Amino acid sequence: MLDSKTIEIVKSTAPVLKEHSGQIGKRFYELLFRKAPELNNIFNQTNQKRGIQQEALGYVVYAAGEHITNLDALTSVIRRITEKHRAIGVKPEQYAVVGETLLEAVQDVLGDAATDEIIEAWGKAYTFIADAFIRIEKELYDETEHQMGGWADYRTFVVDKKVKETEEVTSLYLKPQDGQTIANYKAGQYLTIKANIPGETYTHIRHYSLSDAPSSDHYRITVKREDASHEDPEGLVSNFLHEHVQAGDTLEFSAPAGDFIITTTDEPLVLISGGIGITPVLSMLNTIVKEQPNRQVTFIHATANSETHAFKEHLLEIEKSHHNVKSVLCYSSPTPHDREAHNFDLEGRIDLKWLQTVVPSKHADFYFCGSIPFMESIYRILTEWGVGKSHIHYEAFSPLAMLSEG
Repeated sequence: MLDSKTIEIVKSTAPVLKEHSGQIGKRFYELLFRKAPELNNIFNQTNQKRGIQQEALGYVVYAAGEHITNLDALTSVIRRITEKHRAIGVKPEQYAVVGETLLEAVQDVLGDAATDEIIEAWGKAYTFIADAFIRIEKELYDETEHQMGGWADYRTFVVDKKVKETEEVTSLYLKPQDGQTIANYKAGQYLTIKANIPGETYTHIRHYSLSDAPSSDHYRITVKREDASHEDPEGLVSNFLHEHVQAGDTLEFSAPAGDFIITTTDEPLVLISGGIGITPVLSMLNTIVKEQPNRQVTFIHATANSETHAFKEHLLEIEKSHHNVKSVLCYSSPTPHDREAHNFDLEGRIDLKWLQTVVPSKHADFYFCGSIPFMESIYRILTEWGVGKSHIHYEAFSPLAMLSEG
């Protein structure tokens, strides 16, 4: 346990670290990759270029300091981070170089304000927090490897087939190269790929949601090609999977991971997705109609129009063949054909007034996934409606894994 003086120093200086979090994060990664360049194989370099990883580091450091005496308040954050750490293969010994480098970054940014006493206190706090992460991750590693069909690190899979869902979205069906049993998973979880891309110095790791109900012999992931914009570089791995990977090729994946999973209560279920965020909630829907055929489900999907709408025919078939499922479509930019065919329910963006017309009661379990702005909006709508926090669940494929929850 930490002594009272250390706790006092950490809590009183946490706001200072928050104020300078962007600079500390930037300096940290500069030092880290110079000191341990092999860690480029783990960290998402696209997020580095976008500045997202640096911002996330600052948030976690500040939050950990603020809640140093009650890490239970960060249970959801810690669970998401440790799941991702297990998926990408973070090792206990890597925590030492990260902690050492973090303290160096704090000293470099704060200068004389970072006294020896402050650095010593944060060093103790980091060790305390790291030990908690290492303990949880060990449990996850053991559980993952020893489950039926489980494995350690990465396993080679063959692309059994590749299916184009839209111009920007493609599904990959994956079977183990060794022909052995694969691990089961819970709807909403993801696979983690370690991509060896020709011409790239380092491997690139990404998480992709499993987009179907569990199968005994294969996995399916569905990937959106991320094109470059004036603000962001193109998605290196998504373009590699779209343009270069073909049926018969092999790819490496770690075992399924993630804490975005449905509960098996009898509560009505509301699944809300934006764009490619459809993938984990579609897995949930496909699972529910098999395992809980009487549970009431409202499936709300938002996308630009029918041309960007992945799995449209599949959703129509599910609604037609399952009395407990209601599917609702929101198009932000419907095509002339969409308007003529009346094949959507809302033009524009979801708001509370409209949501209350399609969801009969706030007493339901709400699961949603999409871009960060989309999910921030849905989260605000649900909290404004008075939906209890325990009934709000989401997946954010970003280092900033928490929305504006206060």
